[in-house]
Amino acid sequence: MQIDSKTILTGLFASPSFHSISPIIHNNAFEKLRLNYAYLSFEVNKDNLKDAVQSIKTLNMRGVNLSMPNKKEVIQYLDEISETAKLSQSVNTIVNDNGILKGCSTDGKGFFKSLEEEKIFIKDKNITILGTGGASIAIISQAVFEGIKNIFVFKRDKNWEEQKKILDNIASKTNCNIELNSLEDKNILKRKVEESDLLINATSVGMKEDFSLIEDKSFFRKDLIVSDIIYNPSKTKLLQIAEKEGCKIINGIGMLLYQGALSFELWTNKKIPVDYIKEIIFNYFK
Repeated sequence: MQIDSKTILTGLFASPSFHSISPIIHNNAFEKLRLNYAYLSFEVNKDNLKDAVQSIKTLNMRGVNLSMPNKKEVIQYLDEISETAKLSQSVNTIVNDNGILKGCSTDGKGFFKSLEEEKIFIKDKNITILGTGGASIAIISQAVFEGIKNIFVFKRDKNWEEQKKILDNIASKTNCNIELNSLEDKNILKRKVEESDLLINATSVGMKEDFSLIEDKSFFRKDLIVSDIIYNPSKTKLLQIAEKEGCKIINGIGMLLYQGALSFELWTNKKIPVDYIKEIIFNYFK
C-alpha cells in the first residue's frame, strides 16, 4: 500500500481500539482492489467523541466505524442517520458525503449474513439475546425483518425504561414479539433459553476470563446454537462451555467481516473481496 497526498482516510473510533482487526480487513481490501484509501484505529470514548466526529469533517475523512462505547452516543453529533439506525438507535458506520455526516447501522445485517454462511436460518425461530447495547439493538432491529418469531432480551437492572422504550418501538413496527427481562433472574433466563433456537451474547463480559452469567451447564443442549459477537478471543468462555456441551458455536468474526463489508461498500461503492479477506482473518487467528 502506498500512502500519498491523495490517500483517502477511513478508520475506527473505539475504546479500547488496540484489539481491533478492522485495519487489517480494510487495508488489505483497499490494497487488493488498488484503492487509494487507508484505515487507522483511534482511541475514542465519550470524553473525546465530539471532537473526533468533528475531525471527520476537518480532515475530510471518508468515514469511520464505531465500536463500544460510541454507537449510541455518536448520534447527537451527526447530520442525519439511516432508517435502520433510527430504529436501533445505534450507529456503527459514518459516511462523510461532502461534509454531511450520515450514520448507518451494518451490524445487524452483518450478523445474520454470518449465520447464513454457516447454513443457519432463523425464520420463525426464537432467540435469546444477552445485553441491550448498540450491537444488541442493531441485531434485534434486523432480526424483526428476518422473520424471527420471539426475541427474549435480558439486561442488567439499569436504564430499564430507556431500553424498554426502544424495544417497544421496534416491536410496534413489526409482528415480532420482544420481551425484556432482567439478567439477574436466572430462572426466567433458563426457561427462555430452553424455548430458543439461538442464544446470543452481546455483552462485553465475554472479553473477560470467566463468564458468570451462565454457570449451570443445563442451560445448554445439543440443538442450541450459541453465538458470541466478540471475536477476540476467538473462543470466549461462554463458547468454550457451550462447545463442550455439544452446542454449535459461532464467534463474532463473521459478523465483523460482513458488517465491515457493508461499511466498505458505503465508503467506496465497491464490493469487498470476501473470500480473500476471510482467509486473511482465519490465518490471523490461527
